[in-house]
Amino acid sequence: MTSTVRPAQASPERGSAHATALAGRLHPLGVFILLAGAFMPIMDFFITNVALPSIDASLHASPPELQLVIAGYGVTYAALLVLGGRLGDRFGRHSVFLGALVAFVLASLACGLAPSAGFLVGARVGQGAAAALLIPQVLATFHHTLDGERKARALALYGATSGIAAVVGQIVGGLLVSANIAGTAWRPIFLVNVPIGVIVLVVASRIVPATRSPHPVGIDLPGTAGFAATLTALLIPLTEGRSLGWPWWTWLLIAVAVFLGTVTYLVEKRTEARGEVPLLPPSLLRLPSMSRGLIMVLAFSMGFGSFMFVFALTVQDGLHNDALRGGLAVVPMAVLFLAGSLVAPRLISRFGRAALSGGAVVQLAGLAWLVTVVAGAWPHVSLPSMAAPLALVGAGQSILFAGLFRSVLADIPAHLGGTGSGTLITLQQSGLALGVATLGTFYLALQPHSYPRAFAAVEFVQMGIVALLAVGAAALPRFTRGS
Repeated sequence: MTSTVRPAQASPERGSAHATALAGRLHPLGVFILLAGAFMPIMDFFITNVALPSIDASLHASPPELQLVIAGYGVTYAALLVLGGRLGDRFGRHSVFLGALVAFVLASLACGLAPSAGFLVGARVGQGAAAALLIPQVLATFHHTLDGERKARALALYGATSGIAAVVGQIVGGLLVSANIAGTAWRPIFLVNVPIGVIVLVVASRIVPATRSPHPVGIDLPGTAGFAATLTALLIPLTEGRSLGWPWWTWLLIAVAVFLGTVTYLVEKRTEARGEVPLLPPSLLRLPSMSRGLIMVLAFSMGFGSFMFVFALTVQDGLHNDALRGGLAVVPMAVLFLAGSLVAPRLISRFGRAALSGGAVVQLAGLAWLVTVVAGAWPHVSLPSMAAPLALVGAGQSILFAGLFRSVLADIPAHLGGTGSGTLITLQQSGLALGVATLGTFYLALQPHSYPRAFAAVEFVQMGIVALLAVGAAALPRFTRGS
């Protein structure tokens, strides 16, 4: 029998977190436990980059196998996110979250104990699948159990978690690999998930309320297969193409992805016309908040993904810093991203779409200042000299990111919360991959001639994206206190 809960009041009642969960409300501690559960999968997308040389030395992996350590996780993660949201809508977000968390912990353990490169690739695919089931439940639970300022604050904190996890992944990865704990080299970057995951599992089982859609629908197998095939055909060549020199089959796969995407859309449209609920309802994608907001999330994520990639290469390869110092270089950006995310809900509630445009302008100023520092002082660019412009970048990103997430989810019906959340994170994840594949390739083409020129060229493109976001914010639906 299907059951649901009513959204929480603006302020949770006093009492224990467990009692609050039994009453169908999400306690403030529950917000942070869900965010902790989301933090690990997001961090694991970035943490492996700094460990690839150590993995190569330990497991004697071939270049394609090293690429698949990252691509296997990222492609599976992106391809199954919407399905993860749908499963949570149907079978209950609390149950799917806990089950996916167990699977993620076990997959992380398998990664950390991997005896060969092939085993590690397989474990990473399993880890990506578990992450895809876990992440959508976080946003869907926020969407279903919170309202007003509490929901806006939780979404802003999720935005902060997403941004900071990328930075922490690089820092923690560099620290753990450099520490070489008991001669384990890269393995602790995966094993660290085990104790953290167990703690989150135990606490979440008691204080996160059980919710599900009041109108659960069946699993759309044709839509699921078509969507997964489309994303796989697109992201594999974009991830592998640069390292392989873009052979003919990568271009063929991109063409196949376009064909599969068209076929999948037509199939989904016919499914909805028959009165059924497809994996990606075209009517949901036509909502103003979704159609406009998702395009902006994709553009923002492309810029963010490419920035993290080219900045790391510029600092490490160009300025000859190790992985740990390269990660520490972006701490000012992470700190201001977190601080900005905490005040973003109030700014957006007060100034509406203008707050998003203001955040974009701040980010634009920080990027311009950073390019000036890098290009003007090269090769004697110190990490402290980049701290202030990076702080501006982080502050602007946080407000823009929080507003985009809030806008996209504003008009989604509660019973489609998981589907909408999965779609949103899929576009975010795909944007990260697209940014690295496109602007990252552009950077690598210019890098042999001049590091500062390559960095500046990519950042000029990103500044163009941010400028378009500043103007495009006016096209988003108006914010209300409850959205």
